[in-house]
Amino acid sequence: MTTPTPRRLVDLSHTIEHGMTTYKGVPAPVICDFLSRERSREMYAEGVEFHIGRIDMVANTGTYLDSPFHRYANGKDLADLRLESLADLDCVVVEARDLPGRAIDEGAFAGLDLAGKAVLVRTGWSAHWRSDRYFEGHPYLTRDAARLLAGAGVAFVGVDTYNIDDTADPARPVHSILLGEDIPICEHMTALDQLPAAGARLFAVPVKVRSFGTFPVRAFAIL
Repeated sequence: MTTPTPRRLVDLSHTIEHGMTTYKGVPAPVICDFLSRERSREMYAEGVEFHIGRIDMVANTGTYLDSPFHRYANGKDLADLRLESLADLDCVVVEARDLPGRAIDEGAFAGLDLAGKAVLVRTGWSAHWRSDRYFEGHPYLTRDAARLLAGAGVAFVGVDTYNIDDTADPARPVHSILLGEDIPICEHMTALDQLPAAGARLFAVPVKVRSFGTFPVRAFAIL
């Protein structure tokens, strides 16, 4: 009898910590007690204690997912996203670490089977997480790359960099094109170097919140 190969889980998310900066100019999360263990002892039987935490943060914190509502007032919000667009997705990992320059254009995706896939772009920029360098000079996708991905019928696009767009371009063409086609975007991923070029299964499911466009995810892949 053949022994099945054990599955391996790879965490693709950054840890959210008190006071950390994800996006320059956006407030850091405040993580504190709502009910401390010490105070809870006054409420329960001897030897029993609980902790209830509180977090105050903007939606764009840590590794987060953008729904169409993030860009479009009439787009699908987090509560409207189908689980099929967020979970158990077949992955294609695109190697972009050695490309010249910062812009990742349509040539990086040429010849790949992309239809219905979660396309994860590996730039290596996550190595600069929690450093000043992370905020400046990051790799990004071009408008033509976004058009190719949307035209190919991808299900999901993720990046391990600061922003999928060039932040110097206020038009944000990649967000506009992908979210306009109901393709979720996940930014600030990490550990994409641990994934094969094909064959992994991606899960990146946010909390089901109405009238909200973005929220952190615990993204992971099954190998």
